[in-house]
Amino acid sequence: MEIYKDLSNPKSKEFEKLLNTQLSKISIEEGKIIEGKINKITEKFVFLLIDGLKSEPVVDINELKSIGLSGNIKVGETIPVLLEKIEDKNGEVVVSASKAQKIKGWDKLVEAYEKKEPIMGKITSKCKGGCIVEHLDTGSLMFLPGSQISDKPLKDISHLMNEPQKFALIKLDKVRGNACVSRREIISSFKKEDKAKIIEKYKVGDIIKNAEVKGYSSFGCFFNVNNELDVLVHLQEISYSRVNHPDEVFNIGEKHDLKVINVDKEKLQVGCSVKQLSPDPFEHIENYELKKIYKAKVVKIMDFGAFCELEPGLTTLLHSSELSWTKKNASAKKMFKIGDEINCVITEIDKEKRRVAISHRLAQENPFEIFEKKFPAGTLVEGVVVNKNDYSLFLNMENLEIDAFLHCNDLTYLNNGEEELQKYKKGDRLKVKVLEIKPTDQKIRVGLRQTQPDPFDWFKDKKVNQVITVKIISTDNKGLIVRPEGCDMDFIIKKSQIAISSADARPSRFTGGERIDCAISEIDFDKRKVSLSIRLLEELEKKEALEKYGAEDSGKNLPFSSLSKDLNKKSDK
Repeated sequence: MEIYKDLSNPKSKEFEKLLNTQLSKISIEEGKIIEGKINKITEKFVFLLIDGLKSEPVVDINELKSIGLSGNIKVGETIPVLLEKIEDKNGEVVVSASKAQKIKGWDKLVEAYEKKEPIMGKITSKCKGGCIVEHLDTGSLMFLPGSQISDKPLKDISHLMNEPQKFALIKLDKVRGNACVSRREIISSFKKEDKAKIIEKYKVGDIIKNAEVKGYSSFGCFFNVNNELDVLVHLQEISYSRVNHPDEVFNIGEKHDLKVINVDKEKLQVGCSVKQLSPDPFEHIENYELKKIYKAKVVKIMDFGAFCELEPGLTTLLHSSELSWTKKNASAKKMFKIGDEINCVITEIDKEKRRVAISHRLAQENPFEIFEKKFPAGTLVEGVVVNKNDYSLFLNMENLEIDAFLHCNDLTYLNNGEEELQKYKKGDRLKVKVLEIKPTDQKIRVGLRQTQPDPFDWFKDKKVNQVITVKIISTDNKGLIVRPEGCDMDFIIKKSQIAISSADARPSRFTGGERIDCAISEIDFDKRKVSLSIRLLEELEKKEALEKYGAEDSGKNLPFSSLSKDLNKKSDK
């Protein structure tokens, strides 16, 4: 080592020159891609010879096969590898062929992205939100969003799988090493040139025949013209009448004539109009009169009604509530079909809002008016029970497709109405009396008990304070249930009305079945109300006794405990 201590020595300078010459030929640096020559091949590994390294790097043979380098696994062939570490903790060289390929591929992608050049790839598989595309040159994997597969929706892309085709690089994330590509942009670029040539054909004022409705949006309707161009008809250009959405007027697949109203060669767009093909009907709207019958053509059927044309361009709304007199949930789909001509009455004309409303039912005779002429209030008519709820029956009257309302309180005079309602079912025929008819409100009210003798008539010759005999039917804590002799109705004598003395006002004094006298305390024929009272009878008898007997001794045999005191008060006066 002493020979190299003095660098000015000629031998030292010669050795330094030799070392510098050898090292300058080989540049070894971690993180760079270098070429390695295959020196030895075993079942699992490939040994490489790289000048400048103290040992032979080893690459797994499966790694080379996975990146498509299986054809290069021969002694003497060279393969690119990434030098990750010149020496690890075990003193071995660490290299990677797959990482080298990925870095090389990424460099090519970056170059294509910066130059805005298309790349060749193939769709290898589907994933969430799109597909995976493999770069043919490098094998790098890229993401193809579903929206970028084509310029129109595709239900099946099996014909595109594993087919070499061009893609445009639309996004690169250099930090994460992710790439996003588009097939749609490649297709659109070809179509853009063709579209410019197609648009050159059209001029403002041209008439396009038989354009097909392709789709809707909130601002208009798209039409396909000869399978070469899509044009837009704005919402305001659909009709002279007010339109909230294109689906109120058009159906997908329909064909209509269009008028070209603008051509934008920069944006490659053509704007069209439907309404301008016909004169503005609101200029002569005075020709139409309210409450007069006109023919209207059904052009569109919706869930809430139908749109009809009084004349070309004058579209009106026929709401479902104006379809029928009798059907509560009338459906235009069940009643009409597109192209039908129906009679309608104009119910509203609004020039400012450019709106015309029509009614189909007003063009027909009101069945409720027919019923009223045939069966005025007070007449008897037969009906069939067609529906029932918790408090009423609905009867179909004389096959007129109208229903009459029969409340449970109008079923019987005798029993509880809700209990009586349980006796009836659908299909029962009843002879009822017409109580009320409202043709404008489409209501008919009928009654069953009004066809029977009214047991309340028993009180017609009775008056307040009159004494009647009743039979006790039953008792409870609230009082007595009684029935006057000769009457079929039951009444209650409240507990407070059983006796003057609170000690005697006990319903438990009676067992039921007894015949007793009581007085009528109230009669209201309008409300069909009668109040009975035993207490009132006692007070009346007591008053009569006081007037009839003036002496204290004369009242000893009367059944009133306080009579002597009352007589004393009277003598004091």
